Amino acid sequence: MTPVLSARNIGKTYPGVRALHDVSMELRPNEVLGLIGQNGSGKSTLLKVLSGLEQPSTGKLSLRGREAVVRSPLAAARLGIGLVHQEQSLIPNLTVAENIFFDKPSPHRRFGIYNWRGLNREAARQLAKLECDIAPDTRVDALSFPDRQMVEFAKVLAIEELIDQPLVVLFDEPTSLLSPSEVDDLFRQIRRLRSRASIVFVSHRMEEVLEISDRVHVMVNGENVAERTRDTTNHEELYHLMVGSRRSDDYYQESGREPVRAAAPRLVVDGLSAPGRFRDVSLSARPGEIVAVTGVAGSGAESFCRAIFGAEDGVRGIVRIADEELVSSALPDAAIRSGVGYVPAERKLEGVIVGRTVLENIVLTFGPQMGKAGLINRRKETGEALSWINRLHVKTPSPVEYVERLSGGNQQKVSLAKWLMSDRLQVLILDHPTRGLDPGAKADLFGLMRELARQGLTIVFVSETLEETLGMADTVVVMRDGEVSARFEDLCLRKPRPEQIVEAMV
Repeated sequence: MTPVLSARNIGKTYPGVRALHDVSMELRPNEVLGLIGQNGSGKSTLLKVLSGLEQPSTGKLSLRGREAVVRSPLAAARLGIGLVHQEQSLIPNLTVAENIFFDKPSPHRRFGIYNWRGLNREAARQLAKLECDIAPDTRVDALSFPDRQMVEFAKVLAIEELIDQPLVVLFDEPTSLLSPSEVDDLFRQIRRLRSRASIVFVSHRMEEVLEISDRVHVMVNGENVAERTRDTTNHEELYHLMVGSRRSDDYYQESGREPVRAAAPRLVVDGLSAPGRFRDVSLSARPGEIVAVTGVAGSGAESFCRAIFGAEDGVRGIVRIADEELVSSALPDAAIRSGVGYVPAERKLEGVIVGRTVLENIVLTFGPQMGKAGLINRRKETGEALSWINRLHVKTPSPVEYVERLSGGNQQKVSLAKWLMSDRLQVLILDHPTRGLDPGAKADLFGLMRELARQGLTIVFVSETLEETLGMADTVVVMRDGEVSARFEDLCLRKPRPEQIVEAMV
């Protein structure tokens, strides 16, 4: 059987780093090929090479049995290759229809003049392939994340109009910001699509890879290390192949967990409300306590955590940090001065500053405080930043590498490191902190959370999964429709059953 797409001995080097080395793979007709590896293992770089965003330094690509040179994303589209990006590539201030067709030729756009009725009609046809009823004339910045994901998908499916061959669709961690029900919807679309396409699916969630893939390729340090079929492998073997060790039975390091010491609350939230997002939410957390705020998409959990940090508008209620009351309408700088840090879910939009280096991102908030009399102590702030780069295992060729060139998971680590630079940090808010992290990096993060809690830091986090919630939290606050629907305390002594939490969520 002739592969639809094959890569032979692909290499890719950047100044100071070898991203890919001698990578070979085949994508067969109408299959889903899973691609897994740790952060920085080369998965996204390989997809960029396949989709024309990057050119290989060595090696060759073949498409449907013929050697192919993919010089750009437009060339890839003309060859029937489309990429659904890890960080969405849509332009927020354009409409859905404009986003679907802005990088493709269209009979409804000539010499800069748009036939809007025709363009919207054609966009609706692409969305209908996904059984999606999003209005084509809607601006993208008015859409929810799952709806934007569907537009990304429709944008790739529009390539079908350019060729008379089956598509090659590349998914780069498409589920990282989706809820379980939204993942189910995406998988339903992928199963429908495979009748007329071949698919490469990248994810850190091995249970997803095993569910949707026919075969799995494992990458480590820019190289292929293994290939398995779904029926001949399991979660534990894939973890071992990726990380080089077996997953610990004590993945969340619960064996050393102790009840939170009796103490006055460090964080007190009383009657916090934000119209249309959440209402009358209260909680308290002591030094060393880990509090999980959980709920389904739209529950208000994420907005509530942002509100504690001062990143939501129209908030009313009381937030106290160590008896210091924050004005509910205050901006994040007031929270930062009170010792609150926040790692957002959308790292590229809010967590890091693109166009700046890894080092600059880490020292930007607290580096100047290491100087005296208004003078910056470059040596001290650089030394502290380097220690966190090493401690968090940030994979970067250099501290002065631009942060946008790092993998998504390593950008997440940089976003976390800038808060840990502060010696005044009292409360750390983590919004889906494991999103985009490989299993080994997740284990490192869980260990760090435990260590910080033992040192007395108060941690509030929105979890990626119910398993993480039960494994890490001392207290669980469940939200539903913008309100607190249940609380579970002292999980060190007695854990609720998972179904109890699910019942409160839905």
